[in-house]
Amino acid sequence: MEKLRRVLSGQDDEEQGLTSQVLDSSTLSFSTRVKWFAICFASGIVCSILGTAMLWLPGSGTKLFAVFYTLGNIAALASTCFLMGPVKQLKKMFEPTRLIVTIVMLLCFICTLCAVFWWGKKGLALLFCILQFLAMTWYSLSYIPYARDAVIKCFTSCLG
Repeated sequence: MEKLRRVLSGQDDEEQGLTSQVLDSSTLSFSTRVKWFAICFASGIVCSILGTAMLWLPGSGTKLFAVFYTLGNIAALASTCFLMGPVKQLKKMFEPTRLIVTIVMLLCFICTLCAVFWWGKKGLALLFCILQFLAMTWYSLSYIPYARDAVIKCFTSCLG
């Protein structure tokens, strides 16, 4: 909204590309962004909890767990797109400080689903779910200043 005010008042004289103009014209209000963030994040949590509950079902419980847990993580990750926008989210995800963990996280999503549906390895799917959890945690810590350093110091002091 502020950018629109600057443009309309003539204070913003930088030229914008077509993509920027489309993205700026389709922005959501702050309250709408927060509502959809909450809905998407809550649905991600519900999917993850539901998947964890299905882990204990006999038969296809592991398959359902892997699918729901992965969908929950994807929904939780996608929820932040509502707060900062999809383009900015993708730019932040692939910054040098987050590049490796983003790739690991996305590969874990894919490998979890491959392990369940194509390879038929339930144990491998559980391993990839654990790796998903660790990658999502490390990714989330990258947004908190000095959080990664604090975790590393904590583990090195506990182990050394």
